[in-house]
Amino acid sequence: MLALFIILMLLWIIGGIAGLAVKGLIWLFFVSLVLFIITAVWGFVKGLFSKKN
Repeated sequence: MLALFIILMLLWIIGGIAGLAVKGLIWLFFVSLVLFIITAVWGFVKGLFSKKN
């Protein structure tokens, strides 16, 4: 599950950089930013409620 989380975060970062680098794709930056935040919150909540002893 950690690998999926890391891969998603990297994809959102790459998408955001591509959105800033290519003229006319600024929307891609904002979509990537929202998805990055959602993924970070999802990972935090999943880690917060995991039952590891």
